[in-house]
Amino acid sequence: MTADENAAVLRRAYAAFNSGDMDTLIEVFDEGVVWHLPGRSAMADDYEGRDATLGYFGQLAQETGGTFRAELLSALPDDEDRVVGIQRSIADRNGRHLDVGNCIVFEFRDGRVIDGREHFHDLYAWDEFWA
Repeated sequence: MTADENAAVLRRAYAAFNSGDMDTLIEVFDEGVVWHLPGRSAMADDYEGRDATLGYFGQLAQETGGTFRAELLSALPDDEDRVVGIQRSIADRNGRHLDVGNCIVFEFRDGRVIDGREHFHDLYAWDEFWA
């Protein structure tokens, strides 16, 4: 896959995530994907496998009453099968509002995500929101 094709897959994945399109997410995420979420919140972990990764995504929706959104601002591909998704994470939970910038480094193999590493502009705000 070319860098531009990987970026197109990423945009498709974001649209599927925000609309709850599980069929597309299953198609886009490799069965052996590993998802890395930093921090000290109860959500922080390395999620190994597609089921665990999609389970984490489901927790985001469940814990926020369906308000969680990942607003993709830019998809920056390289020639090494990676695409950096620059986004805003927005949600409401227990009277709190989340609006933090972050990026995710996605690694692709054969047009499917095999690794995702989240990086936050304000990790403290992310952790506090989930406290």
